[in-house]
Amino acid sequence: MPELPEVETVRQGLARWVVGRRISTVEVRHPRAVRRHLPGDRHFADVLAGRTVLDVRRRGKYLWLPLDSTDAIVGHLGMSGQLLLQPRGAADELHLRVRFGFADDGPELRFVDQRTFGGLAVSAGGAQLPAEIAHIARDPLDPDFSATDFVAALRRRRTEVKRALLDQTLVSGVGNIYADEALWRAKLHGSRPTDVLTRPAGTRLLDQVRDVLTEAIRAGGTSFDALYVNVNGESGYFDRSLNVYGREGQPCPRCAAPIRREAFMNRSSYSCPRCQPRPRR
Repeated sequence: MPELPEVETVRQGLARWVVGRRISTVEVRHPRAVRRHLPGDRHFADVLAGRTVLDVRRRGKYLWLPLDSTDAIVGHLGMSGQLLLQPRGAADELHLRVRFGFADDGPELRFVDQRTFGGLAVSAGGAQLPAEIAHIARDPLDPDFSATDFVAALRRRRTEVKRALLDQTLVSGVGNIYADEALWRAKLHGSRPTDVLTRPAGTRLLDQVRDVLTEAIRAGGTSFDALYVNVNGESGYFDRSLNVYGREGQPCPRCAAPIRREAFMNRSSYSCPRCQPRPRR
């Protein structure tokens, strides 16, 4: 599933290509793509026709496009969603779900989603912050994110540190890949209890989370298959810089110990047994 760097890469591309453009037509090719828009697919298309996109914003893994009507288009890519800019008349993608045409006859915006776990909706009056995503915490790169408050909240939790990083009510946008990479950089095992984490260790972890997310954004995100691409259909290449994730049995870049893989919440965690020893029980 795309994490913060991938969604931010898409946001930046959308901001370049759709801000200031007026939507002329909306074609919903599959109603499941707008299932979160409760009034239905016809209302989704009608309420957007004639509206101008004012900005493209992000909260965690969600995108929203404020409109001149004070509403907003809210989107989540899910497992395989793609927002692509395509020339008018270009062949339809196999899994094209929603098509936006613009009054300037320029490139169309297309929502393509093979598995249909993602989706779009219109948030009434949600231009500033859609109510549907207001419960999601700020992400570590948000200018208003408070490091002091985060570390204090982290240490108040009675859970494991990796579970806390994935808790979107505490900090948003950090998923399995970048949690593992940040924990490796901070030399912390993901099962370390948060309530015994020192303030310096919590601060060090946050610094590493910010660094790895920033580096991944610069690389255009991480692409393990063809399902994550930016708005121009290009893959990210941060996977070339991964130190532990997906590298089971390969030498740790820091100490050369073989990277281990452990089961974690129906997924996998990757860490170095020497740099990141399991906490003593």
